Amino acid sequence: MPSPQEILKQYWGHNSFRPLQEDIIAAVMEGKDVLALLPTGGGKSICFQIPALAKEGLCLVISPLIALMKDQVENLKKRNIMALSIHSGMTYFEVKQTLQNAAFGPYKFLYVSPERLESKLFKEYLPAFNLNLVAVDEAHCISQWGYDFRPPYLRVASIRSEHPTVPVLALTASATPIVQTDICEKLLFKNADIFRQSFEKPNLSFSVFKAESKINKLLEILQKVPGTAIVYCRNRKRTKELASLLKLNNISADFYHAGLLQEQRSQKQEDWIQNKIRVIVCTNAFGMGIDKPDVRVVVHLDIPDNLENYYQEAGRGGRDGKKAFAVLLYSQIELEELKKLPDINYPAVKEIKNVYQALANHLQIAVGNGEGIYYDFNLNEFVKNFKLDIFLVINAIKALEQEGYLTFNEQVFLSTKIGFACNKDNLETFQTSYPHLEELIKYLLRSYQGIFDNEVSVNEKLLIRLTKLTAEELTSQLKELQAFGIINYQPQKENPQIYFLQNRAPAEYLSFNLEAYLKRKQQYQLRVDTMEKYITLTVNCRSQYIGNYFGDVKMKKCEVCDNCLKQKNIELSTEEFNLISNRILTYMNGNTVEIPHLLSYLNSFKKEKVWKVLDFLQSEGKIIVNEKGILAP
Repeated sequence: MPSPQEILKQYWGHNSFRPLQEDIIAAVMEGKDVLALLPTGGGKSICFQIPALAKEGLCLVISPLIALMKDQVENLKKRNIMALSIHSGMTYFEVKQTLQNAAFGPYKFLYVSPERLESKLFKEYLPAFNLNLVAVDEAHCISQWGYDFRPPYLRVASIRSEHPTVPVLALTASATPIVQTDICEKLLFKNADIFRQSFEKPNLSFSVFKAESKINKLLEILQKVPGTAIVYCRNRKRTKELASLLKLNNISADFYHAGLLQEQRSQKQEDWIQNKIRVIVCTNAFGMGIDKPDVRVVVHLDIPDNLENYYQEAGRGGRDGKKAFAVLLYSQIELEELKKLPDINYPAVKEIKNVYQALANHLQIAVGNGEGIYYDFNLNEFVKNFKLDIFLVINAIKALEQEGYLTFNEQVFLSTKIGFACNKDNLETFQTSYPHLEELIKYLLRSYQGIFDNEVSVNEKLLIRLTKLTAEELTSQLKELQAFGIINYQPQKENPQIYFLQNRAPAEYLSFNLEAYLKRKQQYQLRVDTMEKYITLTVNCRSQYIGNYFGDVKMKKCEVCDNCLKQKNIELSTEEFNLISNRILTYMNGNTVEIPHLLSYLNSFKKEKVWKVLDFLQSEGKIIVNEKGILAP
């Protein structure tokens, strides 16, 4: 078998590993369970791809992000590495075919979403897999104390009972010490090796500004810092407005959010990666799996509700190791609103049950039905029809997801599905009577193996190329075939989808683990408090504060964040310190003095330096500072 270094060179063309990659790979190769904390862009995928290629068998990769899954599978195929994925939108026939290929074919990787682990079909094939490794990406999702808890992740441990000797590698960019412990417990790690890359980013300067006009401040930042930029904001409508405003100021910009069609999203992403546009204004739907190294500035126009998300998004700046800036803009009103979020994001159970009932009414799902079905779901229409608060609905749906009742996905692409509904004799007779549809039938049968016996996913663009029909003509002909009972035809969907994991229950009998729910609210409160403290830091190093939060207690001051630079500007020489302290004590002469008078007397020195000396004199007990002024002790 080739060594990890040889595999790295052969498939990726690199001569050396990034920090910690080699250590993680070595531990996995020894059959150990590993938790790896690598910041965004730290090369997490290499850590499971190389040991999987170095050993006989298949690597099972569990990931919640469909777009990321598809990208990784495509990238592996480009390197002539055989990989498969199972994701929402595939038919039963396609899933079964993929599982058979994974179990009995020469494939090295099978990517699945955590929800798939619960399906009967997956459980059927699991014993047949010759697994060499289980890689759990975004592993913080397994912890209910994390910021993105997803119950299906808890099923990962069940794989271990079927394959007890197979090592598990859990990967995440951001997990606090309590979440790290929970990951290891939930994945049944015996003696886990934990690898944590330092959270130090010496080239990334963190800054926070209280801005009266965020637009003016944003323009000022983009004028001062040349190069590619990401601007995050919470509101979809605002992304479009801001991009237009930047264009009016001669700054090349575009907008991005989850409500756009997949084709539009891909195009905008590609234009930005290729530097056809300079600034992408986006919601947090943007950035996952995008490795653009030369981002010079990341600006947040709204306060994120947790440091995990903020660090991950800000960390998309300066991955090439060159100077970059992460800037957060806020107003006092936003800071007050941040404090109210725990009560908004964790509504009362009664309100959650009301939303569940409204959902069932809206989607017209009878009690005892709905399991395993995707429903088109227009959030704005739902909120309007039922006169509900949009934030209540979003948070109630999240709570229902975490209790395992349903999932809501804004970025779903369900491809066209077609299956023949007639026998071969009837088909031949039909083709004779309707020759204008013969060409399309012929291409369907030629292009899609198994389409006569099963429903399969169909690529409409490919059919348009083959048949030389327009998109409208193709849709019309497919509908005609369906009307004659020749095919079953489900058009492609890009609308947000609600997927019921369980049959609909009567809302009043919905069981809810209230204790766990309230504990999650408590942890959320702590995350909000952490974010508030980060924003209001005036002296402490911002990078160091972030690193400490994630358990990196050895971090040094970054020397490049706004607070570190401020402290540098007010550094005092011994001579200067002695001069200021002597003048203060002489001016006081044992009396109480008012602070404005003292500052006026010392106006030849920087105010910050005077305050630094006053702080020292107070800590030494030589003076007392209170609301009345400065007193001799």
